[in-house]
Amino acid sequence: MPPAPSPITPVILSGGAGTRLWPVSRSLHPKQLLPIAAERSMLQATVARFSGPMFGAPIVIGGEEHRFLIADQLDELGGGAATLILEPAGRNTAAAIALAAHHAQAPDPAALLLVVPSDHVIADPKAFRRAVGQATAAAAAGWLVTFGIAPAGPETGYGYIEVGAGLDGFAGVEHVARFVEKPDAATAQAFVAGGRHLWNGGIFLFRADRYLAELARHAPAIAEACAAAMAGATTDGRFLRPDAPAFLASPNISIDYAVMEHTDHAAVVSVDMGWSDVGSWGALWDIAERDANGNALVGDVVAVDATNCLVRVDNGPAVAVVGVEDLVVVSTRDSVLVIPRARSQEVRAVVDELKARGSTRHTLQPVVHRPWGTYETTDSGARFQTKRIVVRPGGQLSLQMHYHRSEHWIVVTGTALVTIDGVEKIVGENQSAYIPVGSQHRLANPGKVPLHLIEVQCGPYLGEDDIVRFEDIYARAG
Repeated sequence: MPPAPSPITPVILSGGAGTRLWPVSRSLHPKQLLPIAAERSMLQATVARFSGPMFGAPIVIGGEEHRFLIADQLDELGGGAATLILEPAGRNTAAAIALAAHHAQAPDPAALLLVVPSDHVIADPKAFRRAVGQATAAAAAGWLVTFGIAPAGPETGYGYIEVGAGLDGFAGVEHVARFVEKPDAATAQAFVAGGRHLWNGGIFLFRADRYLAELARHAPAIAEACAAAMAGATTDGRFLRPDAPAFLASPNISIDYAVMEHTDHAAVVSVDMGWSDVGSWGALWDIAERDANGNALVGDVVAVDATNCLVRVDNGPAVAVVGVEDLVVVSTRDSVLVIPRARSQEVRAVVDELKARGSTRHTLQPVVHRPWGTYETTDSGARFQTKRIVVRPGGQLSLQMHYHRSEHWIVVTGTALVTIDGVEKIVGENQSAYIPVGSQHRLANPGKVPLHLIEVQCGPYLGEDDIVRFEDIYARAG
């Protein structure tokens, strides 16, 4: 009896900024880490698809700024066996996948890698698994297999794959005739009518060694930079960090441009699995549950004589819409977006304008996540700022000090262990602690329930960069 095939290694790409789903998605808390389309985050939904003996522990590729959010969300799923590779900076998919391939091929050069974005919706995961099963033999034989999505219509926002002849010996697998850029409306209509074109969903299955060989042949600069980066990689707790200078030398190119459009070994499996890249609010409306008037309503919303709208309240003020149609309205604590649904791809222009103004509303959520918990600014003015802080059980802030501000902590619920200039004390509910300017201090939660407190900051400068860290259990000191 032949040995059982090794489990497929999912490679989950989690480095995007999700700007087109602003104001819910921000660069420091992007859409893949948010419950945009379901109760779980999109990353968690992606990881959950790979349960069972068919798949091994995933490799997740992410950025430094998202590392603790990713780790926390994997822990919630029981995904502690996942490998977390941190890109020093984004260099697109060709380089990110190369990092995973180097890591996977160390124990097994022929390891099968299933590359998936972390921010896509797949409504029919059984169909996805069947397609992966169809592609496995071809991938093991050295083909670079992509999964073409059966088009639901003449979409101009996606690239297309033109399907060629069937691949001898591999049922359901076909040659890729060519990759096609995002077409105009007439071309997209012709593609759908012709029946030989599929949406390019950016999902791939191939052997680690075959991908690296094709990368070296067609994009040697990327291959050399990633090989050097992984040769110099270091481990920090659960995080694997490629060498930064080596990795930053890589060109910024997608796997399509670097490899798939040039290789002679590109193959495709067609799949109809209820796929969406949720690339805009309009795309989310397409897949959302809607009422009899075509409205997708989430949160505290009142809709009167409204049709075909997406209205979402996400920790923001209630929204009422009257006599409107084909609108997107999104309310968060600090921002409100109103845009025609047909123009929802243009949200990126809002983010560009916020950047130009020096705003932080495109980067930070009102509730900011840290490895120890969260904080939210509740009020601010000349020389003062108040925050609501939540510290998870066992969590602790760094031992730190501030040059420009004093702080006053008032415990609302839970128990705080406060250290001020080397002196520890327990602070209970309805008690407080004062931290003078320049004092070394630390806040920790020694209890079994979350610690909630109000922080009052006073001083001439209250920015987050006025923090000098001396010790930190999350390796952020220095």
